[in-house]
Amino acid sequence: MTRVDFLISYAGPDRPWAEWAAQQLERNKFTVELDVWDWATGDNFVLRMSDALARCDRVLALLSKDYFDRERFTTDEWTVVLAERPDKRGRRLIPLRVAEVEPPSILRAVLYRDLFGVPELEARQRLLAAVTGPSRPAGDVPFPGSAVNNAPTPPTGGARVPGSLPAVWNVRRRNPAFTGREAELAGLRQRLCSGDRALVQALHGIGGVGKTELVVEYAHLFANEYDLVWWIDAERPELIGEQLAALAVAADWLTPGASATPAATESVMRRFHGMPGWLLIYDNAPSADAVGALIPDGTGHVVITSRSRQTSKVAAAPIEVDVLTRPASVQLVLDVRPELSATDVDRLAAAVEDLPLALTQAAGLLAETGMTVDEYLQELTVDPAAVLSEGPTGHYPGPLAAAVAAAMRHLAGQDEAAAQLLRLIAVLAPEAVPLRWLIGTPEGTLPRPLATVASRTLALRRTLGRIAALGLARVDSDVIQMHRLTQAIVARTTSSAETESSDRLLVEASPGYTGEPALWPKWADLLPHLLVRMPVTASSALRDLAASALYYLVLRGDYRTAKQWGHLWHEQLRQQLGPDDLAVLEIAAQLANAHALLGEYQEARRLNEDTLTRRRRILGDDDPVTLRSADSLGSNLSLLGDHEQARRRQEDALARSRRVLGDDDAETLSSANNLARSLYELGEYEQAHSLYEDTLTRRRRVLGICQDR
Repeated sequence: MTRVDFLISYAGPDRPWAEWAAQQLERNKFTVELDVWDWATGDNFVLRMSDALARCDRVLALLSKDYFDRERFTTDEWTVVLAERPDKRGRRLIPLRVAEVEPPSILRAVLYRDLFGVPELEARQRLLAAVTGPSRPAGDVPFPGSAVNNAPTPPTGGARVPGSLPAVWNVRRRNPAFTGREAELAGLRQRLCSGDRALVQALHGIGGVGKTELVVEYAHLFANEYDLVWWIDAERPELIGEQLAALAVAADWLTPGASATPAATESVMRRFHGMPGWLLIYDNAPSADAVGALIPDGTGHVVITSRSRQTSKVAAAPIEVDVLTRPASVQLVLDVRPELSATDVDRLAAAVEDLPLALTQAAGLLAETGMTVDEYLQELTVDPAAVLSEGPTGHYPGPLAAAVAAAMRHLAGQDEAAAQLLRLIAVLAPEAVPLRWLIGTPEGTLPRPLATVASRTLALRRTLGRIAALGLARVDSDVIQMHRLTQAIVARTTSSAETESSDRLLVEASPGYTGEPALWPKWADLLPHLLVRMPVTASSALRDLAASALYYLVLRGDYRTAKQWGHLWHEQLRQQLGPDDLAVLEIAAQLANAHALLGEYQEARRLNEDTLTRRRRILGDDDPVTLRSADSLGSNLSLLGDHEQARRRQEDALARSRRVLGDDDAETLSSANNLARSLYELGEYEQAHSLYEDTLTRRRRVLGICQDR
């Protein structure tokens, strides 16, 4: 029987500590047995544990709350070793705390050391001191009164101490009430580390089952194993570019304010090739296939969460996330309401079908209101019509909808402003809503009493706290976000007046000028909500905002998304409002821009000619908006090779612009620049040079930069 120096004894959630400790010991020439490294799938766990205890010299016990759970095998490990008589080297059990925990009374007389809450170098020194035993100093002990610099040298190489985060990281805080899922976490880790190039792991399951919470827990649990971890909200794949650009800025791959162009995305993807130690998380994707083009080709790890299990185009291993086991469900509730009886909690878990989101909301409602389980179960039957019966994955669980309805009734009785806020954002996208949108809004934007509450910071924070306490939304320091299931249920109770308030809120949240890259992150916040509301609403202000959003997409280089949404909005609004509506014409103009920039010049020309004809008839030949259309059509003609006709149109547009707007107006200078380009294409180089030079001089004087529309 081959002996080993140490067996690592630990609870499943503490696996990162176990792997870190094992690696430190092996680097110091000790032999180690660790189940996840040395025991194969299919081995008899009990026999392997028995053999390991028999042939190890010492057992390194990593103490935490989970370690002393009586249902775990760790109980057998430490009690067996503790019962043995000490040999001449001393006791075989070496206890090390990896979390704040009070050991059982039988262990309180045993000396232990703490590895948590200290820098990695100190944790490593404590670990090695614990296994090698005390020793006398080899050199002089420093005089306590001297100013000796005892700063430790930084660690070199290897995984960081568990609990430490990588420099590039944007994962939200872990859920302190997270429980269970140990098998899923261990399985996910094993599959990701199964080879040199792990398959993409695609977690799927119904909404509210806890896919996101599982991945958040995994990211925090194994954060020390990665140099980069980035979380991407992937519900709308066309909006991922902004988040990849933010990653590139955080990693110092791109400068702040860099555009989220397709070229920038490709550059980020190339960065991952051959680069180890990274984890990308695509959360709530429509399917794994929907983000397939954004999966880097490298040796890092990719995790996708989705309701869909579709992975036909991506080499992804589909993993179904089911509801919690009953013991985990019970523990989840008892963490919030420890005074409840096991029988009552079991009834509650059965009523909500062990769905994590439903359990969290139910526990929050019980804690907030003090209602009994019987009262809560009665509430589940009050409004069966509130059950959301249709969803992307079939039928949503009825108890979840009833729990949300009960929580909303309680919230409305406690704080009507809080209920108004939830009903207002329920008709928006299931994305984060910046709290800055609520603060300082003009009179009439928000309904009362929400408008009054939003005007006072303390009152708003109290309202947000009541929402968070009931589990109806996630509230961070600067955003509020509802879960899509909760949102779908609450939206059914939103009044038409509150829906109009939602639209007004989006209009007031407009960042304004689209040509300023510094404002683009604010446009990125706004866009998902606008995509949901357009063209559902009849608000003219929101239609104008939609046209500006299309221009933002064009400016940032996302021409295909601009084309997709521009076409949809143009067709639907054209049918609703008619082809001469000014907002319809502006959307058509931006759609033409997208076509032109995609090289679809004939379609761009068709749209621009129609838009120009209608604007001339409605607004007149000299209106600045009409002049912009004329200039755009001229540029189209030039791109199609009809430089002579382009020249005639651009000369007319420039003459009118100079007369109406003045020689130094930005629109006039843009027209002059476009005419100079056509003159150059016609071979009239001297005229082109003269016009270019005059335009540049004026732009430098007026704008300070050379700017083209």
